[in-house]
Amino acid sequence: MRIALAEAEKARKADEVPVGCVIVRDGEIIAKAHNLREKKQQACAHAEFLAIQKASRKLQTWCLNDCDLYVTLEPCMMCTGVIGLSRIRKLYYGTPDPKGGTIDTLIQVKEIPHIRTYPKEVISGVLQQECSAILSDFFREKRKKSKELKQNMKND
Repeated sequence: MRIALAEAEKARKADEVPVGCVIVRDGEIIAKAHNLREKKQQACAHAEFLAIQKASRKLQTWCLNDCDLYVTLEPCMMCTGVIGLSRIRKLYYGTPDPKGGTIDTLIQVKEIPHIRTYPKEVISGVLQQECSAILSDFFREKRKKSKELKQNMKND
């Protein structure tokens, strides 16, 4: 998860929502990514989606059933879907997403019949404080900059 946090930091520095993801197979990192929605101007350029694409290219298969995925934020509906369809074995995530999380928060995807096959195991709360802090700090800074910009426009 520390490497996923380093990926999240890359996203933050690029003014992207700071989410990072790492995919591991047999104890080796085979893919890592961070959010790139703004840079790519693509709604699907989430860290998980990009990491799964990289892992599939590297392994030359869509079936990642011997891989584990680490992500700093609870996956959204799109990413939860691609994690399941990619047959990720284990999902580790850092902090819940009260606005979009579909593993445990808004939707408990493992409770839906016929969808609960993958991932086989979900572990939440991994380095939760650190994963939460990078997001909170990012959005606090965004709000501060927005407030300053509005104030400057008002003064002009």
